[in-house]
Amino acid sequence: MPSPLARYVTEFLEYLEIEKNRSQKTIQNYDFYLRRFLAWTRAAKPSDITEDAVRKFRIQLNRVENPRGGDLKKNTQNYHVIALRSFLKYLAKRDVKTLVAEKVELAKTPERQVEFLDGDDLERLLAAPLESLHEKMRDPSLLQMRDKAILELLFSTGLRVSECANLKIDDVNLKRDEFTVRGKGSKLRVVFLSEQAKHWLRTYCEARKDTSPFLFVSHDRAKKGRDEELPLAARSIQRLINKYARAAGITKHVTPHTMRHSFATDLLLNGADIRSVQSMLGHASITTTQIYTHITNQRLRETYQKYHDRKRKSL
Repeated sequence: MPSPLARYVTEFLEYLEIEKNRSQKTIQNYDFYLRRFLAWTRAAKPSDITEDAVRKFRIQLNRVENPRGGDLKKNTQNYHVIALRSFLKYLAKRDVKTLVAEKVELAKTPERQVEFLDGDDLERLLAAPLESLHEKMRDPSLLQMRDKAILELLFSTGLRVSECANLKIDDVNLKRDEFTVRGKGSKLRVVFLSEQAKHWLRTYCEARKDTSPFLFVSHDRAKKGRDEELPLAARSIQRLINKYARAAGITKHVTPHTMRHSFATDLLLNGADIRSVQSMLGHASITTTQIYTHITNQRLRETYQKYHDRKRKSL
């Protein structure tokens, strides 16, 4: 028979699914983090969640090894704490006496290193799907059209890879320069299409003969003749971007999120304000968007030289 606290955890996960509309992946992660807390602390009732129990749990987290034999990253440790705090807030909402969530603080984490592409690297990557055509004067294949459309779309919109993979043809109106995407937490936001993205999306869609409703599909030659192609998985998009990065001679590790970082960085370097970038990325908190600001610090020198101490005479 499950303990009272274990039953509360189950009810909390159901609350996340039904009332908060969290994704199944988020619910699975919270389930894992909270069950780990119960197992390690042997907490059976809400009053067992004490500051001392949480402290001991965090010490164990800090000492546990990840599957590769190293320490758990501080970010991963914080995910456990975030789940616990969310659970404590749920218990408080139900008037269950337990530890106050505000007494559980997140650990300080190292500043995130944001990888992005600009200049020649970015242009070479965007051109990579069509690189072989220039010498042989051939028309692009369906796969080349698809891959070119994916790269241009990611850089034009800053979409997450899951958002890109889930797009359907009807979601994108190519007669307009914008469309609405459903992101994390089922939140809607508007993204915008560049002329290059619109051109290659239209070229790819017009060349397709299948009946799949998805915007990007696999075009699996092993299953030739099938009318409805399978949607291209997020993992497949990751692989094709990595492939084209290598073909373009880019040495850094390039992922779909690198394209998202490149989108945000390009906006900020060209004068966009951070609140607008936050909206276009679909970040719930401005704090998340602020990871990009240190990248754009090169603009600080220009601002300093333009506006500071202008009236003083030079030596």
